[in-house]
Amino acid sequence: MQILYYDNHVVVVNKAAGLATQSEEEDSVEQQARLWAKKQFCKRGDVFLYAVHRLDKPVSGILLLGKTSKALERLHASFRAQQMKKTYIALLEGALSEKKGVLEDYLVQEAFCASVAHEKNPQAKRCRLSFQVLEQTSLYSLVEIDLETGRYHQIRCQFAHRGHPIVGDLKYGAKFIGKYSGEIALHHQKMQFPHPITKEILSFEAQPPREWKGWAQELSVFL
Repeated sequence: MQILYYDNHVVVVNKAAGLATQSEEEDSVEQQARLWAKKQFCKRGDVFLYAVHRLDKPVSGILLLGKTSKALERLHASFRAQQMKKTYIALLEGALSEKKGVLEDYLVQEAFCASVAHEKNPQAKRCRLSFQVLEQTSLYSLVEIDLETGRYHQIRCQFAHRGHPIVGDLKYGAKFIGKYSGEIALHHQKMQFPHPITKEILSFEAQPPREWKGWAQELSVFL
């Protein structure tokens, strides 16, 4: 876990793939962040530090945490009001037929996965994202994704539904996993949000893991 920014109200970190956001039973970003804060600020008692949003365990990238109850409440309000801009980057199996576009579906959450459903399904929730291809071969597509809604496993499910699962994502039908079991090629690369106290717009960026280049090379051999 890399600390990208902190002040008296927020902490922004770059989460490693394979690390849970929240967990009482295993190591997590929240636990590591609290240990860091205790040492950094010489805290003796419990530390208030909670994630504003989640990243799936096999996903890497930017994660925002609130340091006070007021900050956390206001950040949650900003999240609900869609004042937070989140951009992901993903390595997909296969070549997308379009260089950019919008994906809109209705998803239902099942046991630890999601699936596309009919919009009249009472359990289904509308989801939408836009994407742009950054690099492409006949074997893979590197895409930038602007997430408009934040549904459970949304990016993973929507692309897999169209026959282009994220590299390494066996849960959603990926054929290739390589050496990186427990990680998938999905990274939260950019985030923008209003500061909970000053209202200043803060922007952060974290590059995807260097291992992705190895994945692309291995894909060329595997597929």
